[in-house]
Amino acid sequence: MAERSFVEEVKKLRLGDGELFSGEGILAVTKALLESGVAYVAGYQGAPISHLMDVLADAQDILAEHGIRFENSASEATAAATLAASVNYPLRGAVTFKATVGTNVASDALANLASGGVLGGALIIVGEDYGEGSSIMQERSHAFAMKSQMWLLDPRPNLPSIVQAVKDGFELSEASSTPVMLQMRIRACHVHGQFITSANRRPTFTVKDALENPTRDVDRIVLPPASFLHEKEKVQQRWPAAIRFIQARELNEFFSEDAADVGIAVQGGAYNTLIRALGKLGLADVYGESNIPLYVMNVAYPLVDAEFERFCRGKRALLVIEEGQPKFVEQNVASILRTLQVDTALHGKDLLPMAGEYTTATVLAGVRAFLERYGHVAAQPVEAPKRKVIPVVLASSGKQAGEPTPAPTPSLDRTVHARPPGFCTGCPERPIFTAMKLVERELGAHHVSADIGCHLFSILPPFNLGNTTMGYGLGAAGAAALNAPAGKRAISVMGDGGFWHNGLTSGIANAVFNRSDNLTIIVDNNYTSATGGQDIPSSNAQNPTRSTGHEIERAVRGVGVEWVRTIRRTYDLKAMTATLREALTTTARGPKVLIAQSECMLNRQRREKPKVRKALAAGERVVRERFGVDPDTCTGDHSCIRLSGCPSLSIRPNPDPLRRDPVATVVDSCVGCGLCGEVAHAAVLCPSFYRAELISNPTRWDRLRQRVRDVVIGWLQRRDAARRAKYAF
Repeated sequence: MAERSFVEEVKKLRLGDGELFSGEGILAVTKALLESGVAYVAGYQGAPISHLMDVLADAQDILAEHGIRFENSASEATAAATLAASVNYPLRGAVTFKATVGTNVASDALANLASGGVLGGALIIVGEDYGEGSSIMQERSHAFAMKSQMWLLDPRPNLPSIVQAVKDGFELSEASSTPVMLQMRIRACHVHGQFITSANRRPTFTVKDALENPTRDVDRIVLPPASFLHEKEKVQQRWPAAIRFIQARELNEFFSEDAADVGIAVQGGAYNTLIRALGKLGLADVYGESNIPLYVMNVAYPLVDAEFERFCRGKRALLVIEEGQPKFVEQNVASILRTLQVDTALHGKDLLPMAGEYTTATVLAGVRAFLERYGHVAAQPVEAPKRKVIPVVLASSGKQAGEPTPAPTPSLDRTVHARPPGFCTGCPERPIFTAMKLVERELGAHHVSADIGCHLFSILPPFNLGNTTMGYGLGAAGAAALNAPAGKRAISVMGDGGFWHNGLTSGIANAVFNRSDNLTIIVDNNYTSATGGQDIPSSNAQNPTRSTGHEIERAVRGVGVEWVRTIRRTYDLKAMTATLREALTTTARGPKVLIAQSECMLNRQRREKPKVRKALAAGERVVRERFGVDPDTCTGDHSCIRLSGCPSLSIRPNPDPLRRDPVATVVDSCVGCGLCGEVAHAAVLCPSFYRAELISNPTRWDRLRQRVRDVVIGWLQRRDAARRAKYAF
């Protein structure tokens, strides 16, 4: 792993029967897996479920004690295919990845798995990255569950419910021979709480048992004619078995069922938001006691007809709260009520937004409108528009009659500047795009196919590079159609994480096979930095449980690329610029690959800062580099900022009273990468920048050298001052 430690989190995995667990929702899922007797776990990291993978990676000793196999998968497709171990053997297996992008990558394996069915419990834990905190396209996992006939759990966001959902998920999977998806929304992953733990369970049937006693069932393999029977089996056997299990175990919950003649059906993941909204209306308390009947669908798919009939009988109206679009649940409920001839009025997206995250304010507005319509809360009076009143002041008071009223306060979107995401201070990816901008001045603009990762920030100011992005590791593939004779070459970008995830085959090998003449830049910062800094095959770190140190250049040459260049230090802006210029102008035919290497600064600082603090505490000599700007020399043209955008670069008022332009300044967050000075004046070191060494716990030699410098510099300054005074008028 990178430089982040999960030692404290790992300790919680050893809690025994009857002890108290405190922590985040996603960590509770990790503990629940061990309590469920899981035999193997795999996955690919990504928000909001990265912690699950990171903690398990640091808990190898605990997993080994229980005979559990764990893998950091190469991609989500690899993780999903791992569940094949549960097809023929009673092995409980779990995989995890980010939705919906991860679900899309894993779709082939998941569809095959759902078709043939499973013998052991198969749980897919998807981090539902939807809403205001999301970093991806706004889609939901619900459609995939429906398409492949997998059951989808969406538990209430509290730790006891989440832990129980993990255990129920395995049992539901085994009872219906169907893989089960457990949807963990962003807020559910990060909710904090407590639950009483159970003892960790060693799997009753282990991976070792499966290897020593191999079995096979041809009917479980997706191949005609078995594949034609799978669809009938889903509908005639697995679905009814799932419904029976859901009802018998009471996975869905009813609250205050007969408290009123209207009711609200809500997906489990939105329960906390609904309770908060009802509380604002005075219809629920902080403990969840509601005056309005609630039907909580902890199983978001499939819906249970009998439970809707039970809940709606005798009620005038039902409000369905379903986040996102299309309105799958609402349409399904409409079909259920019509089929069962239940005349309850149905509301949903008519009172709530069709798309977007359902925050408390959003749900409050919809619930209020619903309850107002049926007389359960008083309708809010409609305020008449406020008229602008201009006070009239008597002339004797010394003020003019008709004095204008103060201007209204502007809204925040007009007064607060947007803060788009950007590279960290000292990020080694920043000089790559600085070099691209410098080359653009010479050769003109190029089409840039971007990719998923930190480098995608280059599409925003100050770089404004990037025309499209198609998916993780698909940067080179995104430029495939632009492989045609022209005066310019297309440029594609991908990170080292995306390269090993998907890019080697779909991008580089594809470019070789189709004789591409375009340029691919592979940003190699030693980790999958965008997902939390996990190790990958090309990482330099010595990982005791993973094989690292595999060079990207060797892999690229191995699939047939001949023009390959590696820059070992991206901060060398002159080398970066020259190599880019060569790649875009060379007469050599075939795909070109530029590998730009430097360690992720965030992970580097995580490693180095504790060392510095330890050395300082021990009284050791520590030297830190910092850059600064001489305000007397700075011209105020700010080219250093326009071609860098580093957060440590800012501006301040010009100390020269005869100049108005603010000067550049370097704030204390500087990590000493030096890029700001290099980019100034088109990659020629600007004379206003200086490099300083901050020495802590200096030696006698350091002190003597500083005294000599002070004497020499002081003498030069006095001589200069005397010369100025001589010619002063």
